[in-house]
Amino acid sequence: RIFTCGTNAFTPVCTTRQIGNISRVMDTVNGVARCPYDPRHNSTAMVTEKGELYAATVIDFSGRDPVIYRSLGNMPPLRTAQYNSKWLNDPHFISVYEVGLFTYFFLRENAVEHDCGRTVFSRVARVCKNDVGGRFLLEDTWTTFMKARLNCSRSGEIPFYYNELQSTFYLPEQDLIYGIFTTNVNSISASAVCAFNLSAITQAFNGPFRYQENPRTSWLSTPNPIPNFQVGDDRGPGENQTERSLQDAQRLFLMSDVVQPVSTDPLLYQDNIRFSKLVVDIVQGRDTLYHVMYIGTEYGTILKALSTTNKSMRGCYLEEMRLLPEGESEPIKSLQILHSDRSLFVGLSDRVLKIPLERCSSYKTERHCLDARDPYCGWDRKQKRCTTIEDSSNMSQWSQNITECPVRNLTQDGGFSPWAPWQPCNHDDREGASTSCACRSRSCNSPVPQCGGSNCKGPTIQVANCSRNGGWTPWSTWGLCSTSCGIGYEVRQRSCNNPSPRHGGRVCVGQGRDERLCNEKSPCPLPVFWSSWGSWSQCSAECGGGVHSRVRSCEKGNTCPGCALVHTHTWDDPCCAHWGETIWAVVPSDRLPGVG
Repeated sequence: RIFTCGTNAFTPVCTTRQIGNISRVMDTVNGVARCPYDPRHNSTAMVTEKGELYAATVIDFSGRDPVIYRSLGNMPPLRTAQYNSKWLNDPHFISVYEVGLFTYFFLRENAVEHDCGRTVFSRVARVCKNDVGGRFLLEDTWTTFMKARLNCSRSGEIPFYYNELQSTFYLPEQDLIYGIFTTNVNSISASAVCAFNLSAITQAFNGPFRYQENPRTSWLSTPNPIPNFQVGDDRGPGENQTERSLQDAQRLFLMSDVVQPVSTDPLLYQDNIRFSKLVVDIVQGRDTLYHVMYIGTEYGTILKALSTTNKSMRGCYLEEMRLLPEGESEPIKSLQILHSDRSLFVGLSDRVLKIPLERCSSYKTERHCLDARDPYCGWDRKQKRCTTIEDSSNMSQWSQNITECPVRNLTQDGGFSPWAPWQPCNHDDREGASTSCACRSRSCNSPVPQCGGSNCKGPTIQVANCSRNGGWTPWSTWGLCSTSCGIGYEVRQRSCNNPSPRHGGRVCVGQGRDERLCNEKSPCPLPVFWSSWGSWSQCSAECGGGVHSRVRSCEKGNTCPGCALVHTHTWDDPCCAHWGETIWAVVPSDRLPGVG
């Protein structure tokens, strides 16, 4: 079950709800003295193992009656003295813890014992869980209420005090309480982290008291009538109450001794900044345990620092995480570590962020891994990568070097973060078409390039499943007819690229070429041609040179190319001359051809 309390529009109410279904209300009780009327009023509360609710809040509508109140459970309801500024003087409650038989409250309030102007002190208050109140005197009121001042200051001839407690974190394994302290809001901004042993708190409560006889006298140290006070058995301290002990409980509640921190100077301090929240994680390193502090600021950043007694590492920040976009800032409201998930949950005004406690994989080289001085990380020589101690293959192969502050000026190349999940998106291509796709992205922030390191190489966005159906372009104009006369054809075309089909999209349906007839009403004229040649005519002369001729005719018209008549000359039959006979002549034989 979950027990919740809320202001409920200035009508405080508390409800018990089911864990698996928080909208189901199982029980309702009055919220007065368990939470404030106004959400702007400060409060803190805790439910013990026995079901008792310890709340530190204001009990009235105006916020003028602060109270530390116990209710529910089997013990009787008790509260701090009403309208007594010496018990609680305009307090700002920070936290409450159950430790053994005591309940401890951490707060800051106006210091009643300060006699020079108004100032704020940080306190730890304590009550016994088995306190049953007084009889007649301090009836229904705590009889074991005590408070002591917490000191967090920088040493020197004139110490510098961080008086205003802002946040605490309790490590029960170490009996150690860490606290964030700041200067007053009207002073210069400065913050510090101090740690207190539970034994130091107990020692202060066992010491003397400070007591003021009347408002015109000074606060003086008074011996503790019960220097080694013990809670007693389950019957409670009221079993042996006397009138004197109740009178002492009524006037002696402010301790004279101040609770001192574990070290003379704060574990960490910084000027010009205001810390707001703190959680601490215990990390097993190579050779020892480390306390890693996560500090939220009023500007929306988280500082990761190491709590150590090594002075050379005091003030070292292992990492600074910026949670908000550039130019935005808001205070960190809450911090919570979930070890089962190895995550840090960060509460802002309107959202909750989840951050991994370790990011060893961002250190890509041995040098980067070791120089980061991160207690979560070490270099695994066998796997050749930066891992946590749980992920190491062999402790003998796992090295770590946490002896000084991290090296900040190392060149670091950028690395891509893992791909984000696929999401629907619209994609505009070069052709101006928009299609529905699946997209995912990654950033160059794991790690971010630093000190001249190279940027990530590769795409930051991936687009897939952009199936796009093809589309036809408009038809082109008709081309020229294939004939100048007589029936021919014309052609027009279109292309399937408006848009082109991609990534499995459907191709265009239909033809990309279209034809039609042309010159249907422009027949070609009939063709003309020569007839065959006729026979050659007789020679124009009986002998000597003459002329032969032959002819042909132009059919289907009178425009045939060439000649219709051709001539040729003949010289075969020369004409014979007129002649007569003479008398024979005598010729000698030696003159005859072939004789002799």
